[in-house]
Amino acid sequence: MQAEPRYYDIRRVRGEITQIDIDNGKVEQAGTSFYDKATIRALGKAGWGVLSVSGDQIGSEHLNRSLLSQAMNASVITNERVEIAEVPSKIHQIPKIGEDPRNIGIEEKVAILLDLEKEAAGEHITSRRVTYTEKAEEIFVTDSSGNEYQYELCRCGFSVLAVASRSGIVQMGYERDHTIKGLNIRHRQNVAREAAERAVSLLDAKPAKGGKMHAILDPELGGVFAHEAVGHAAEGDLVREGNSVLKGKIGSVIGSSSITIVDDPSLVEFGFCPIDDEGSATSRTEIIRNGIMNSYLHSKETLARVGDGVPGHCRGMAGEIPIVRMSNTFIENGDASFEEILESCRNGILLKGSRGGQVDPGRGMFQFNAEYGYLVEGGECTAMVRDVSLAGEILSTLHSVELVAKDRALHPGYCGKGGQTVPVTDGAPHLLLRDAIVGGCDVC
Repeated sequence: MQAEPRYYDIRRVRGEITQIDIDNGKVEQAGTSFYDKATIRALGKAGWGVLSVSGDQIGSEHLNRSLLSQAMNASVITNERVEIAEVPSKIHQIPKIGEDPRNIGIEEKVAILLDLEKEAAGEHITSRRVTYTEKAEEIFVTDSSGNEYQYELCRCGFSVLAVASRSGIVQMGYERDHTIKGLNIRHRQNVAREAAERAVSLLDAKPAKGGKMHAILDPELGGVFAHEAVGHAAEGDLVREGNSVLKGKIGSVIGSSSITIVDDPSLVEFGFCPIDDEGSATSRTEIIRNGIMNSYLHSKETLARVGDGVPGHCRGMAGEIPIVRMSNTFIENGDASFEEILESCRNGILLKGSRGGQVDPGRGMFQFNAEYGYLVEGGECTAMVRDVSLAGEILSTLHSVELVAKDRALHPGYCGKGGQTVPVTDGAPHLLLRDAIVGGCDVC
């Protein structure tokens, strides 16, 4: 007779995705697809067994037991006995939304987006693209501890890309907005105009000169630093694997006392998780508090193995196993004004926006490309520059923060890890870094 699992959970996700893509006035895609997927995890004597099936197979108790047995049969024996922590399970209230996107026909959405795309037209603009994504999901979870929950969320968002070209120089402007608070594409012409205007402005911007200098990070780039450089390094699975520069740092001073970095899945922003995908309660988690390493982010398993942190940070795509993930990650406000930061910087550079980059949480190194920047001369922003980046070592950069403004802004987006992509939010106030390593043109 097969042994009973020590623990099991079943997660079913039923959803629909609407995707609209418009390229230079042509509707390339406009349609809705549906899915219904379930994942069963069973913990045997030594390891996990996982079974992914169509959601409609999760029905009667008899069928559940049959699928549970199949999951147990798939369990993998590990060298180390897998333990999981007992954690609280409580769901947050689902927020009310404004205009429900699902009540608006796809033809009307296409018409709105076509008008939006036209706003990105103009002199020197050679290409325009607008995309819209809407995902509504119903999530059902039950586990062997007797917890059951069900909720529904609808997320939607759009982006505008404008490309400008002149005399062989090509630049782009990009704007996006994603939300869980209702339809967000009406009356957003200003967003498209901003993307086009930035693309054209960058045609006249000079390449930045690299070197070591004072640098101001805007809320978007500061949020990327918080998420990519600090948040990933605080994830319990990376800490457990020894692939984090923050391993063993709990209680240690790892940065300026003005820095507090938070991951809060309970915050009603794009990364909102009313409960995590293991059924654990979600709550505000201070990764760094006043420069001191305070907490890792955990699943039930990594909490049991690593400790020193908070559960409720486990997420998975439909049909996939949940893994340790961030949600809404941000640097808390300080008490400086933006004008004070400019004055203290005196001479340096203001870096704005993000065009991706790379981070090695194990070695503690990062490199992020800013979308553009401005020289800071005599405490004032002057010439616009392009082709600029920020690089450095995570811990030394945390110590180099001199001032933190009180103007925090949040930016929604998506994060990929382990082949899975989930909605997140990043954010920060303006930050002043002392002697930052700025990449640019070495022969300018």
